[in-house]
Amino acid sequence: MSEQARGRLEELRHEYEVGQRRLQELMAQEVSIRETLLRISGAIQVLEELTGDEAQPSPATSVPGAGVPAEPSPPGSVLTVG
Repeated sequence: MSEQARGRLEELRHEYEVGQRRLQELMAQEVSIRETLLRISGAIQVLEELTGDEAQPSPATSVPGAGVPAEPSPPGSVLTVG
């Protein structure tokens, strides 16, 4: 194998390792965000029950991922979960 091919192979292996680490970091971040959203939805549910405010369905019973918009919300808009 030529030196140029060996050098490129090493570069690609390094890029692959960096990509793998970044993917693991992002997956851990996703888990953390989902746990935070679950805690928030539980707090919302408790406060709704305490206040008797049931105008919207409880986020705790919604389908996971359903509260994530397909595209970014316009500036100044309110993001709702659930």
